Amino acid sequence: MTKAANTTRRRGSGRARSDDRMPPIPADRLTPAQRTVAETISAGPRGRVSGPFIPALRSPELASRLQHLGEYLRYDSSLAPKLRELVILLTAREWTQHFEWDVHAPLALKHGLRRDVIQAIAEGRRPAAMRPDEALVHDFCTELARNRIVGDATYERAVARLGEQGVVDLVGTAGYYATLAMLMNVARTPLPRGRTRAMRPFPTGD
Repeated sequence: MTKAANTTRRRGSGRARSDDRMPPIPADRLTPAQRTVAETISAGPRGRVSGPFIPALRSPELASRLQHLGEYLRYDSSLAPKLRELVILLTAREWTQHFEWDVHAPLALKHGLRRDVIQAIAEGRRPAAMRPDEALVHDFCTELARNRIVGDATYERAVARLGEQGVVDLVGTAGYYATLAMLMNVARTPLPRGRTRAMRPFPTGD
């Protein structure tokens, strides 16, 4: 899903702006529907409304459905945690989504993804040495992002290693976190106070 850092990109998500377009809604201004969704999110494994769910709360039904989908993909899917986090990092890098990266890079490290692999992805490079399952996920996501399709050879490798459910969960994870990345890039969701950006924007012109 990543390209070399000197590859032309059409995305403008890396252009830094500090002004949050959709900051947290004060508790006394939440509608009943928003309050219900916020309470449901806070009572679940996330523990609080943060990141993409702050802007998503403007559409409470969408936020509700997103968080249910996300609970499965993040906590219960058929992908091994290391591979799930790899998909998320590749997606965050594709969209230069700093909040997403800041949350999931430490989780990827915790679940066994090596620091040099994480750093290479942050820099827009293909990691030099990956384990076979990591290389498969990297190649699958890269091919899907670049070509908007996955060729037979890559697909067959993925099914052989992950099974059909694993392939579907992989695609679903990439799509879900791309949705969150787009939402936060539009909203200009800031990093938590005191955190710094780990990624540089991809070039956006010739």
